[in-house]
Amino acid sequence: MILLDKERKEVVKFRLGKAKDAFAEVPFQCENQFYRTAANRLYYACFYAVTALLIKDGFEVHTHSGVKTLLGFHYIKENKLEESLGKIYNRLFDMRQKGDYFDLMDIYENDILPLLEPAENFIKTIENLINSNN
Repeated sequence: MILLDKERKEVVKFRLGKAKDAFAEVPFQCENQFYRTAANRLYYACFYAVTALLIKDGFEVHTHSGVKTLLGFHYIKENKLEESLGKIYNRLFDMRQKGDYFDLMDIYENDILPLLEPAENFIKTIENLINSNN
């Protein structure tokens, strides 16, 4: 789908809002010990932020793996984002995959809590990158 500049800006804004909303759900999930759901929401918070960045820059992606690949190729390898951010995204991607699709796989508090601050920083960094290139 080809977006006009005005439409692109609205979609980017919407995706960033979805990122923040998904992240805001995580404390509730953790408080109630829904750690698989918390992993899912953390991943999706970062996913929505990355898709906002990709859309802003004119990329069209239809798969989660495609988003991960473009993030690595166009932002991490080109030094627009630190490699550590790519590692956080990959870790969340893997954790969400395991939590959503693997039977007998569980996610615990000690898997999620160390990722809260890095995920929040990830989202803020992506948002800053989007806003710095307007």
